[in-house]
Amino acid sequence: MIKVLLADDHGLVRDGLRALLETHPDIKVVGDAASGRQVLRQAQALRPDVVVMDIAMPEMNGIEATQQIRDVYLSTRVQMPRVLMVSMHSTTEYIFRALRAGAYGYLLKDSVGSEVVDAVRVVHSGRRYLSHKIAAAVVDDYIAERRYTSPLDSLSQRERQILQLVVEGKSSAEMRYCQELCMVM
Repeated sequence: MIKVLLADDHGLVRDGLRALLETHPDIKVVGDAASGRQVLRQAQALRPDVVVMDIAMPEMNGIEATQQIRDVYLSTRVQMPRVLMVSMHSTTEYIFRALRAGAYGYLLKDSVGSEVVDAVRVVHSGRRYLSHKIAAAVVDDYIAERRYTSPLDSLSQRERQILQLVVEGKSSAEMRYCQELCMVM
C-alpha cells in the first residue's frame, strides 16, 4: 500500500487528487495539507511514502518545504517520503530547483489522471519521474548547458606546442631551442 500525503492550497485540487488516487487499491491518501508548514507537520506525524506537493503554497512554498523535509529526514536517518512536485510552472528553473531540493518527480498540473497515478507509483519505487510534457525540454536544457569541451580547447597555441614537446619527452633546453626556432619562423 502506497501512503500518500496531498499538499496543495486549493481544497478542490486536494479533493480531486484524493478521489483520483483512492480509486486504486494500492494507494491510500493518509492526509492533506494546505500550506508548507502543515506539510512539514503532517509528514512527520503520518510518515507517508509519497508527498504530492504543489509549489505555490502559503507560509512556505513547496520547494522550501521539500528541502526542509529532506533536511529533517537526513538528520533522523528515517526513510524520507518521496516528493512528487505538482505545478503549473514548466520552466526548467522551477524543475531543477525542485529536484535539487529533494523532489523525486515533477508533474504538470494539466497532466491527465492516469499520469498522476503512474507518477506516484514511479517515485514510490525510488525512480525519478518527469511529466511527459517537460521531459524533452529538461533533457535539451541539460545538453545545452553541458556541451562537451576539451580541456585542450582552453590552451593557447603556444601552450599546446609546449604540451606536445613534454609528451614527446623533450628537455627544458630542447623546448627553449624549439621556442627560439618558432619565433624565427
